Amino acid sequence: MELNFNKVKMRRAAIYFCIVVFTCCSAHGEILETANFPSLVSSLDVKGPLHFCGETVPLKNQEVRERLEKELLLTLWDRPQVILWLKRSRRYLPHIEKVLQENDMPGDLKYVSIAESALRPHVGSPKGAIGFWQFMLHTGRRYGLTINDRVDERRNIFASTKAAIEYFKDLYSIFQSWTLAVAAFNMGEQGLRAEILLQDVRDYYRLYLPLETQRYIFRILSIKLIFSDPEKYGFKFRDKDYYPALAFDKVKVECFKEVPIQLIANAAKTDFKVIKDLNPEIRGYSLAAGRHEILIPKGDGKSFRGRLERQMKNFLAKQKDKVYVVQKGDNLSTIAEKFNIPLPALIIQNRLNPNQPIHPEDTLIIPPIDLKNNAND
Repeated sequence: MELNFNKVKMRRAAIYFCIVVFTCCSAHGEILETANFPSLVSSLDVKGPLHFCGETVPLKNQEVRERLEKELLLTLWDRPQVILWLKRSRRYLPHIEKVLQENDMPGDLKYVSIAESALRPHVGSPKGAIGFWQFMLHTGRRYGLTINDRVDERRNIFASTKAAIEYFKDLYSIFQSWTLAVAAFNMGEQGLRAEILLQDVRDYYRLYLPLETQRYIFRILSIKLIFSDPEKYGFKFRDKDYYPALAFDKVKVECFKEVPIQLIANAAKTDFKVIKDLNPEIRGYSLAAGRHEILIPKGDGKSFRGRLERQMKNFLAKQKDKVYVVQKGDNLSTIAEKFNIPLPALIIQNRLNPNQPIHPEDTLIIPPIDLKNNAND
């Protein structure tokens, strides 16, 4: 895909122009840093040698250099996105680097996660890939990830990275090249094996592949170049500019029945959102019955269990009075109105499909309005 100046990119260009022109602005009486970064043309001066996972990138091949320059240009053009990559990097990359090192695998594989998800847990593709490493459903399950209507471990940095490492190992055993293994990670091993067979070529840079995969390695190489020397490309960061590393306590929770996440948050002395952000793999508003390993804010692990037991005791006592048996003529709206609760809360609490009818003698749990009471017990 060549540079396409559609409406979105024109707006980006306008913003970019304003940043360059208005280099000295005041904010709360403080002079902002003057914009100072190299031209796009000078940024393309990649001297080499350049390697990916220890394998040489043939920069002397003019077609290869053109492909690299194109991806580097497109990446540098979107400076706000690169800034976000860099700012998120200290939150997630240390864990990925650690696992790669423990498995004696090339450190360059960490850049794949940036190319795939921009280090965002919830990002999804039109094809159905989700999470940090953009696993498809069947591939994620094949590599041990739990994926159902309650949990999606593709969104968990620890579980998904472990699965990605195992997948990379298998791909390398097939292709005996990390570059080809990463290309297969993008397009699937069967598709790449077919192209190698039909073209009688085992060199990524000489293979004619789907356009997305032809660009894929070069996009990752662009990320590597920028991360290897951010200042060269005009990204000057201080330590305080990076988002902080993940900090948490890991606790085990055994649920004898479905437990609202809000109870977990109360016991951890935090908010529902914090628990969801620390555990992005949890879907919905509650934990299913069973054993769970949950991350909570660092420093609250020691007294968490006692607080959770008290929260659970209060919750169960109140819940006994909040079971409603559906009567003839009832519908969800009238029941919500009767108990003065929002209709969505009734639907969420009972994991209902609003498009399916309820029937007499069905039992519903009415959400307790005072769920947050005793949050600091």
